[in-house]
Amino acid sequence: MAHHLNYDDQIQKGQMKNLKQTVKISMAVTAVLALCSAGFKRDAENRMEQAIGSVQALDNLPENPVKAFKEGEVLTYRLHYGVLNAGVAVLEVKPELLDISGRKVFHIVGNGYTRGSADWFFKVRDRYETYLDKDAGVPWMFVRRVDEGGYKFSQDYVFNHYAKKVDVGGGEKFDVPTGIQDMVSAFYSARNLDLSSAKEGDIYSLKCFLDKEIWPLKIKYVGKEVIETDIGEYRCLKFRPIVQKGRVFKHEEDLNVWISDDPNHIPMRAEAKILIGSIKMDITNVRNLAHPSSKVN
Repeated sequence: MAHHLNYDDQIQKGQMKNLKQTVKISMAVTAVLALCSAGFKRDAENRMEQAIGSVQALDNLPENPVKAFKEGEVLTYRLHYGVLNAGVAVLEVKPELLDISGRKVFHIVGNGYTRGSADWFFKVRDRYETYLDKDAGVPWMFVRRVDEGGYKFSQDYVFNHYAKKVDVGGGEKFDVPTGIQDMVSAFYSARNLDLSSAKEGDIYSLKCFLDKEIWPLKIKYVGKEVIETDIGEYRCLKFRPIVQKGRVFKHEEDLNVWISDDPNHIPMRAEAKILIGSIKMDITNVRNLAHPSSKVN
């Protein structure tokens, strides 16, 4: 019996040793990731400080204070391709409001990834970030990390709204108009539009810098609807983005977006009929909204 006890003790000691080694390795990996993340954040802030601090002519910035959202907001969506539950998208306004060269800046992160069988057929792990000025409603930096079916690429754009230029790296800079957005900040800036006097047929415009080009984005107000979602019934404003026909969409009305009819202007649903099927995005969760919602009791 004593022999068995000693043997068991040895096994237990060996397991404890392995466990301690595993914990040490895990802690080391976590520390390295934290340092990498902190290093990237510090580098991003340094680059933004250079852009923000390069010119002191603050009157060159637009006045468009953010009202539709606040720090800590999280929106979660389910993505469908036909009947297939294809993926998840999460949009998060980080809880910490950054102070960069005297400007208050939101750090907003969007993650999109496939799940289930879609993950097996075409794995997607995309991450998008924008650093958005709270009082001017324009981005100072845009970060894009794409990993789609093994195809990977990165983009880092630094915006200088005083000089009206975007630095895309590699010595390349592009001229941009006042109020230019990146592809993530455009989403949040559209939410900040004043829609209180919207009439059917009204068109709202934004300009977005994407892939070294300026893209004019236009959405047409269609009317009001109440829609059923995973988180309840909501009064919504329906919009129809004006898109290029032929390549992906057959008709202009093939793409529709519903946003909550309240000061949050949350995108609740997006539905697109494309040449090879349909895509749908539905809200599944909301947290830390800036205003009461239009949920129907």
